[in-house]
Amino acid sequence: MAGHPSRRLPPHVSDQEATRHPGNTGGTERDDPHPLAALDPHGLLVLSHTLFTCAEQGEIVRLAMRHVSALGPYHAEAGYLATGDGLSRVSGHDAGAPAVDDAQMKELGEADGSVSLPERSWNRAYGLRGTDGLLGYLLVSSHSGPDEQGHFLLTSLVGLTAAALSLAATRATQHENAGELSRLRTERDIALRRLDTMRSTLHLQRTVHETLARVAARGGGEDAITQALYELTGLSALVEDRFGNLRSWAGPDRPEPYPVRSSAHQEEMLRQVAREAGPVRVKDRLVALARPRGNLLGVLALEDPGATADEQTVFVLDHAQRSLAQELMHMRELTEVELRLRRQLIDDLLEGTDETSAYARAEAVGHDLQRTHYVVVVHWPGNAADDSFTRAVEQATAAAATRPLITRRGDRVVLLTEARPDDDAVHAALTQELGTPDGAIGVSTGCDSPDGVPRCYQEALRALEVRQNSRQGSGTTFFDDLGLYRILGPGNDLRELEGFVREWLGELIDYDAGHDTELVETLSRYFDCGGNYDDAAAALTVHRSTLRYRLQRIREISDRDLADVDTRLNLQVATRVWKIILHGRR
Repeated sequence: MAGHPSRRLPPHVSDQEATRHPGNTGGTERDDPHPLAALDPHGLLVLSHTLFTCAEQGEIVRLAMRHVSALGPYHAEAGYLATGDGLSRVSGHDAGAPAVDDAQMKELGEADGSVSLPERSWNRAYGLRGTDGLLGYLLVSSHSGPDEQGHFLLTSLVGLTAAALSLAATRATQHENAGELSRLRTERDIALRRLDTMRSTLHLQRTVHETLARVAARGGGEDAITQALYELTGLSALVEDRFGNLRSWAGPDRPEPYPVRSSAHQEEMLRQVAREAGPVRVKDRLVALARPRGNLLGVLALEDPGATADEQTVFVLDHAQRSLAQELMHMRELTEVELRLRRQLIDDLLEGTDETSAYARAEAVGHDLQRTHYVVVVHWPGNAADDSFTRAVEQATAAAATRPLITRRGDRVVLLTEARPDDDAVHAALTQELGTPDGAIGVSTGCDSPDGVPRCYQEALRALEVRQNSRQGSGTTFFDDLGLYRILGPGNDLRELEGFVREWLGELIDYDAGHDTELVETLSRYFDCGGNYDDAAAALTVHRSTLRYRLQRIREISDRDLADVDTRLNLQVATRVWKIILHGRR
């Protein structure tokens, strides 16, 4: 450079030669053994490459400090980096350097300035600044202040060091940002996958809700629910009652005939499923219970032999089960209301009610009272008139054109039906259902209006009583077939009947009461058997001679001639009245 002695050395100049350069008057053994000798602007550019490729800020400051002495008679006393807590001295430069009062550095307030050091006439702290403010300090000392070129070189080194620190900080920030960006991208991808899953789930839920809502809006029952479940899952769907009987099936491979499980197996399956909160796998099926308000009304299941059902399938089945539970509960409530209204109607009809009201109430429950009806009374010993017995009677009469009105009176079931029972058809059906033939049925004559129902009820009761007190106590008796007993039925004066019985059987009744005998019963059986000794003896389970003896005693006590036609007629009627109307009293 013109006018100035050249300080630039070629890049191949050795470190040892550089330390012997005349300009390095302040050089000591403390200096870096490998600085660039006598740095000039070109040498600073070479140093800048090393500074800018260094990634660690502390190392950048140490590198700059090691090359301060190459600029002239200067020595780097200390280096500082700005931190969140203030200034932090960079370690590892010169363990033999004099102590620097760090408090002086804090007093600078981020400005360049002088500090006091022993045995140094010139000391200056050069601020290392970036775009975001102070990055640190280089503390430089000398026995004399720098000339213009030395000042230029020092400030250039400080500028390069500050730029390198800014670049390192930027790289660190970029690295952190890159890591943060990668983390955010990962979180974004996870969130997107979750969003897709949630979107799919919400779409499924909306589809399920809309499908089942359409089923409910159209008044669909069990068949509509199983069909919707099959369409939503692709698996065959079915509904069973709590006993395992099939009520509805949608989808392929319906078994024919449908398998019947034992009661014990069915109850165990129900207990197994009931222990869980949702659908449960039972062998090749996914099973859910429809039990609104804790009442088990039915079983909804999916046929899944390949175990392909996933969480979405379970969701669909669970919601279909809720729809089925609501449907079954609604059906039960309607049935109970209808049953109650029908029972109230027949109870009022049996007692006698307003005809106009009866027609309106019957129409409301779907029953046509304008047609001819019959009253049927059923009694089965050993079967209380509970719901099961009532259902058995209703099923036995199900062949009628319309469903009968049915109620219970004591231990008897009473029906009001359009269809007159066919001889013993109802009795035969009940015998098969209940497992015993020991029951009796009484049937009234036809009734054409509601006000005639009470009369028909009494007729049916009379027919039932005649049947139960006859030789063959089980079977069906029609009031039309009672003959003489029709005039002994309801409406006759009971006192006159009692007087008639006393007139013809009084002595025998009193004798039986006083001697614990059965002469009246013997006479009744004798007449029932048409006067046949053998049949009567068998009916009474006595020997033929015993029967002859009893008949002789009857002649003696009653003073009646059993061979007289009129006497026989009156005695037979009296025994019938005594047995059927008075039930063996008087």
